[in-house]
Amino acid sequence: MRRRPGLSARLKLALSYAGFLFVAGALLLAVVWWFLLRYVPDNSQGLLGISPNRYLLVRTFAPAAAVAMAFLLVFGLLGGWVLAGRMLRPLTQITDAARTAGRGSLSHRIGMEGRQDEFRELSDAFDSMLEQLESHVAEQQRFAANASHELRTPLAISRTLLDVARKDPGQDRGELIERLYAVNTRAIDLTEALLLLSRGDGGNFTRESVDLSLAAEEAAETLLPLAEERGITLEVTGGPALTSGSAELLLRMVTNLVQNAVVHNLPDGGTVTVRTAAYGDASVLRVENTGRVLPADLVPTLIEPFRRGTERVRNDEHAGVGLGLAIVHSIVRAHDGTLDVEPRPAGGLVATVRLPPVT
Repeated sequence: MRRRPGLSARLKLALSYAGFLFVAGALLLAVVWWFLLRYVPDNSQGLLGISPNRYLLVRTFAPAAAVAMAFLLVFGLLGGWVLAGRMLRPLTQITDAARTAGRGSLSHRIGMEGRQDEFRELSDAFDSMLEQLESHVAEQQRFAANASHELRTPLAISRTLLDVARKDPGQDRGELIERLYAVNTRAIDLTEALLLLSRGDGGNFTRESVDLSLAAEEAAETLLPLAEERGITLEVTGGPALTSGSAELLLRMVTNLVQNAVVHNLPDGGTVTVRTAAYGDASVLRVENTGRVLPADLVPTLIEPFRRGTERVRNDEHAGVGLGLAIVHSIVRAHDGTLDVEPRPAGGLVATVRLPPVT
């Protein structure tokens, strides 16, 4: 937004300093006049015949007072200009950093030195904001690149299948249709996951009271055939855990956690345990599953988009796109909660969701 030019803050401060000194000098002269000169006799003999009278004192004092007032005015302007420049120097650094960030360079930091004061506090807050912005922009760019890559893969496969069918008219069309259907289904699932992730990050949903225990039972009932097919025992325990949020998103959160626990489990004889509980400061959902032993440095990356981990890649019909836990993390964050993912010493994961309780 364009604004009309005005006086700089430095000039305003300098004028304020000069005005303050001028007023202080005028008050001092008024005090001298009121408490000294007004008591000097105003006659031809002066005081006791040896001191000058008021008229002579005024004529002698007035020019010196005028010179002193002029000096105070000039000294106030020059000194105020220098002092204002020194005081506003940190603000100039912050302004330059803001302009640099506005040109797209988010890696610049002010790094203001010195003891803590208002300007240093503002500088530190600005550096923290730049750090978060840089991290967010980098995350969004990485997410966009990964999403483009993931979406390009099924499209490239579909194009290859169609090219082969066009060059070989005698190919079995039933097999071609099945393969195209599978590829198209995967692309649709990925697109829906991206939309759900975007919706969770935006936080645009209507809040209502949701019982996590009911959502856990519904998710378990939906995924029970998958668990039975893989020979996995699925158990839901615990009591009511009320929270406020979107029933659809929270059900998707629980479903993703349970499905992730079922799919990434032992080949046979594994277990998945879902527990819900209500504490004074949180409604807790805990999903624990058996499985392979995971490296400690791999676990924190599992909630990042498109990060599957070398030990967690599946080649069956339930192979994911690396967005399951990322969607869970997004939904939990949109509901002002926390998600903790820890490896079990015997193998598998423990995912704990803490959400604000209904008040």
